[in-house]
Amino acid sequence: MSLLFAGRRQAAAHRAAVPSGRLRWLHRSLVGWGFAGPATALVVGLSIFPAAWALLISLQKWNGIAPAKPIGLLNYQLMLEDPDLFAAVRHTVVFTVLFVPASIFLGMLVAVALNRPIKLVGFYRTCIFIPFVASAAATGILASFVFNPQYGAANSVLRALGLPQQQFLESQSQALPVICLIALWGQVGFTVVVYLAALQDIPKDVVEAARMDGANRWQVFRHVTLPALGPVTVFTSIWQTITALQLFDLVFTTTRGGPLGATQTIVYYVYVQAFKLTKFGYGSAVAYGLFAATLLITVGMILYSRRSKIEAF
Repeated sequence: MSLLFAGRRQAAAHRAAVPSGRLRWLHRSLVGWGFAGPATALVVGLSIFPAAWALLISLQKWNGIAPAKPIGLLNYQLMLEDPDLFAAVRHTVVFTVLFVPASIFLGMLVAVALNRPIKLVGFYRTCIFIPFVASAAATGILASFVFNPQYGAANSVLRALGLPQQQFLESQSQALPVICLIALWGQVGFTVVVYLAALQDIPKDVVEAARMDGANRWQVFRHVTLPALGPVTVFTSIWQTITALQLFDLVFTTTRGGPLGATQTIVYYVYVQAFKLTKFGYGSAVAYGLFAATLLITVGMILYSRRSKIEAF
């Protein structure tokens, strides 16, 4: 009898210790938000809230001091009549056309070269990747010394070779290609690392089978390696296109949009409108225009990759 009462007391204590279904759900939710809460707060505070606020400002006329005046879509209408904005768009498109194919071609070329069993390959890979992890601002400041027309190292090399000196960053025709060259030096390490990882995933038996069938190196690269790198090429194209469209730091540290606006890109134009001319509404509208263009390009490339059956995502 005493054992029966003891068993009932233990069962009652167990039911009291185990929370009900609603309490268990509340406990699990609190634990989950304890882990996800800080990251969610960062995303909302640093991404979603600024984006929503910029959208609201783009519908207003505001200089940051006086009360904002709602003007509807007038800022977006002014964008269609702004010749300076069209010039910035043209400079950004030219930079993108120069930068994206060159970074992909150089990245693939260097990755194929470093994928071979050569001595000190780890040292070479590190040297290629170091500029990518360096600050873009530091890269721009260093490059401004290298390409200085008066005392830069680039003109010293040209003088040693008996070639005429160049104006580089102080020339309207040369400044943008020089910035593209600097960007390639800093960004090609990323494409090299991505292509190296993709090359090492190619099955070796497929390559050996192609060679046994009589294919030379170029034929193996053309018919085996290159198709296998298709998804990576789509991914790097999208990534580098977004990088090119967001070019700002190199322009800010080298030319400040000059000479005579020859290197003023869209993002630098947004900076000038918002923080130099204190046209926060118009600057936000241009930023949203760039966002829409970037989104359309990205979606278009993803749809093209899926229709081409290239599984990049």
